[in-house]
Amino acid sequence: MTLILLLLFCSVSSPVRHSLINYFTGSAGAPNVTQFVGVAVVDGVEAVYCDSSNKILEPRQDWVKKVFDNDSQLLEWYKHECFNIQPSAFRARIISLKQQFNQSEGFHILQTRSGCEWEENTGEKSGFLKYGYDGEDFLELDLNTLSWASLKPEAEATKRSWDADRNRTKLNEVFLTDICPERLKSFLDCGNSSLQRTVPPSVSLLQKTPSSPVSCHATGFYPDRAVMFWRKDGEKVHEGVEIGDILPNDDGTFQMSVNLNVSSFTPEECSRFDCVFQFSDVEKIIVTKLNKTLIRTNWKEKMTKEKSSNRAITVIVVLLVFILVAVAGFAFYKKKKEKHFTPSAVNICELSEGKNEVTT
Repeated sequence: MTLILLLLFCSVSSPVRHSLINYFTGSAGAPNVTQFVGVAVVDGVEAVYCDSSNKILEPRQDWVKKVFDNDSQLLEWYKHECFNIQPSAFRARIISLKQQFNQSEGFHILQTRSGCEWEENTGEKSGFLKYGYDGEDFLELDLNTLSWASLKPEAEATKRSWDADRNRTKLNEVFLTDICPERLKSFLDCGNSSLQRTVPPSVSLLQKTPSSPVSCHATGFYPDRAVMFWRKDGEKVHEGVEIGDILPNDDGTFQMSVNLNVSSFTPEECSRFDCVFQFSDVEKIIVTKLNKTLIRTNWKEKMTKEKSSNRAITVIVVLLVFILVAVAGFAFYKKKKEKHFTPSAVNICELSEGKNEVTT
């Protein structure tokens, strides 16, 4: 059964923000774990992957291969960063942090999230750099003050040390606000047609049982910059609503759900609700009316199967009872017949014996 989808368009242009984010992870204390891995992500799509221990540098998209083919220096920069600069820097920082925290043994990891954003319409640029140690936020660079911010008390000593290295802080600023945005634009030149495509979702209303929440499920959409919510009489509602995470599909698209508790609603109340899907950077929405006749569920099918199963069990039981009765009846008949036959035989013998006696 097909749902009725209403697509509403708005002529107002919305801002288009692009991002290039590098995720780096260095580790120490586990011999079988690679010491450094990195991933470059463009607009939420994995673009480059590197593994220093196994000397792997892989473009993860066809358009990234085109970028590297057109700019061999950029490819060499990534190799140098992945195989030499970053592994060495991460190793030295982990050693320093272990000494600071008196950690002589054990497995430890150092992670960074660094990159930039570029607003296509206004040209506005911004950068960010954040460190985490052993799974907890540690330090963050404030580009406005060009100083490090402690994200936990134990990071104060490292903050003072890194603040004193003004040259390193300045290099970070140049990379995050100048080099990174230009590199992002290079990726967008080759990958924009793929990155900026918009694939609308298939939206369904799902429900496990009549008392379960109704799930508005959208799947197959791209990009992942999307929101979903329930409305009542055109107004967004929060009570009784549970919003799920955006999850990836195997084909590179995404899926998400938003649940609404309808256990106390009448059919008339349900008709006042609708589910809204919207790409966050595109003024287009998909509206799905809450109509109980359009809800897809497997509980009816399950009940039908259970009833069919119960009928089959009943038939089998009746059949077994019939067979048992038939067997018992046959046994009774046979026994009765045997009892009737034995006296007759005796009488015949007695008659025969009587005849013999008279003859004699």
